[in-house]
Amino acid sequence: QVQLVESGGGLVQAGGSLRLSCAASGRTFSNYAMGWFRQAPGKEREFVAAISRSGSGTGLADSVKGRFTISRDNAAKIVYLQMNSLIPEDTAVYYCAARDAGSYYYYFTSMEYDYWGQGTQVTVSS
Repeated sequence: QVQLVESGGGLVQAGGSLRLSCAASGRTFSNYAMGWFRQAPGKEREFVAAISRSGSGTGLADSVKGRFTISRDNAAKIVYLQMNSLIPEDTAVYYCAARDAGSYYYYFTSMEYDYWGQGTQVTVSS
């Protein structure tokens, strides 16, 4: 089992950057594929980014390609979401998620993840 805690959210102007972190507890972080999702008010939770156990495989939503990057540090048990060129439409609560997975797999839908953090608010002003 793994517990997840997100941090790094906040208020930023359009065009700015933020780096979100998701710290995991538990001994087997490297066994988990990780993902980032977001949920804006009145909208469904949507996929943002995902990364395989080793970090060799990553996936990004079309809406964030070229602006966001996902990475992980298995020794530190942290997964990051670097967000650049932020736009107001990126405003949402961002959630980190985890699931036990094979070496090269990563996942795009929320139902495929077993563990979730509490979320961190990102607000982008115009």
